[in-house]
Amino acid sequence: MTEPGADIYDPEFVKGVFDRCSGKYIAFSYVCSMGFTEFWRSDAVKILPDPGKPNPVGYDLMAGTGEVWPHLMKRFPDIAEITAIDISEGMHKRALDRLHAGRTDKIGFICDNVLNSELPPDSCDFVISTFGLKTFDQSQQAQLADLVARILKPGGSFSFIEASDPKDWLLRPLYLFHLKTVLPVVEKLFLSGAQDFAMIGSYSTNFGNAKFFGDCLRQHGLEVRFKKHFFGCATSVSGHKPQG
Repeated sequence: MTEPGADIYDPEFVKGVFDRCSGKYIAFSYVCSMGFTEFWRSDAVKILPDPGKPNPVGYDLMAGTGEVWPHLMKRFPDIAEITAIDISEGMHKRALDRLHAGRTDKIGFICDNVLNSELPPDSCDFVISTFGLKTFDQSQQAQLADLVARILKPGGSFSFIEASDPKDWLLRPLYLFHLKTVLPVVEKLFLSGAQDFAMIGSYSTNFGNAKFFGDCLRQHGLEVRFKKHFFGCATSVSGHKPQG
C-alpha cells in the first residue's frame, strides 16, 4: 500500500511503482482499458506532424514498454533512430524481451529521470510520449515542456497522449468506478501486487487532462493542438517547433 504522506510524484516512488508493474504491465493495461490504450497509441502517432525530412531521429519520453514503436515505424519506415528514455529499467527490459528484439539496431535506451537527462539541444526531429505525463505534477510538467522545446530541432514535431479525467462526460461516474474500484480489486485478486496498478488510476484522475501541459509548451513558443479522445477519457497535445 502507499504509505501515508508519500510523494507519489517523487522519481524514486514512480520508479518503484513501474519496476514492480513491469512484468504484467502490457497485459494489464490492455485488458483493463478494454483495448483503448492501443487505439490511443495509434492516435498519438497519427496526430504527430510529419517531421518533413528523411531518416528522422526522435525521443520516446517515459517510454515504458515501447508499445508505440511499431506504430511509429509503420508510419515512418525510414526512422533512423528512436532513443527511449524511462526511469524504470524493468519496463525497458520488458519491451525488448516481448516486443522489439528485432528492432534493437534502431532503438537506444537511457535509464534516467527524463527531467535530469542531459539531452543535447536541437537534437531530434520528433518527440513522442504515451501515458507518461500523468506521473508528473504541474511543476514537473513545466520542466518537461522546457525540455521538449529545447531538444526539438526547428520544424521538429511532438505528440503526447495521456489517460485523463472526462469531467464533462455523463458516464464519468462509471469511468471513475472502473479506475478507483475495479482496478484495485482486479490487482488484489489476480496480480498479488502492492496496489501498484491501482496507482495508475490515481495518477490519471489527479492529472485531469493535457491542457496545462499544452499551455506550458505554448509558453516556449511551440505550436500546440489540444484534442480529446473518447469523450475525454484520454487527451493529447501535438504540434511542432517553428522554423525560427
